Amino acid sequence: MIEINLLPGDGKKKKRAKTSSGVKFEIHPSQWFAGISEKITDKYMLGAVGAAAICGALIVLMFISQTARAAMLDAHETKAVKDSAQYSAVLNAKAKAEATRDSLYQQIAIIKSIDDSRYLWSHLMYEISNALPQYTWLMEITQTSQPKSVAVADTTKKAAPTDTTGKSPRQRALERDRAKKARADSLFASAKTIQFKIVGHTVDIQALTRFMKSLEASPFIQNVQLKQSDLVQAEGKEVTEFTLEAESQVPPPFAVKTVPLVVSAVR
Repeated sequence: MIEINLLPGDGKKKKRAKTSSGVKFEIHPSQWFAGISEKITDKYMLGAVGAAAICGALIVLMFISQTARAAMLDAHETKAVKDSAQYSAVLNAKAKAEATRDSLYQQIAIIKSIDDSRYLWSHLMYEISNALPQYTWLMEITQTSQPKSVAVADTTKKAAPTDTTGKSPRQRALERDRAKKARADSLFASAKTIQFKIVGHTVDIQALTRFMKSLEASPFIQNVQLKQSDLVQAEGKEVTEFTLEAESQVPPPFAVKTVPLVVSAVR
């Protein structure tokens, strides 16, 4: 019996269906990507896809890094707050101790200035007496400057402010300490310097010259100047009346000799 297929292509479809149903085909992923790469031939498209992938990776890395850094900073902040609360009492005690120390330094400076100038006139009188030549006698020794002390000077003079821009707290503290020490030294020297005048008579003008040279050679006296010299009558005799002006100076350490004070017990 003969069968005629009046539908063209129907047999082929059946054959293909049979064939497709009877045979299994497997496609590898590399072949699939290769197929896609063959289809995508635009280099700009490939560059955009690569840049997007790199940006995504960078964003992920930055997020992880920033998260870790934020956690570390939070831990440091927590530790700093804890340390600040723990040592706040110590810092307050330190500030009070420094304020007490500065007050004691000022009081010691006042006491030291008084103690150092206590024997000043004794030294000056001794030096003037040793320098006095023959045929010369003194009529008057007077202090011409105002009495000085660290307490008086400290209320009238203040240290000039210094530029502390860009300096650490330790450097500023060291500069303040140096300024305080320099000011204390200048106040000590100022308190131990006085001006005075000497009025006397002499019968020999050369003796007056020797007297001035001897005073200038003293480690306690400086800037000796002849202010006035006149001829006057003293007890019916003509003598030279002179007026000298000078000021004291701080002697070198070797010029001052100290002796220990020994107090014997009274029985």
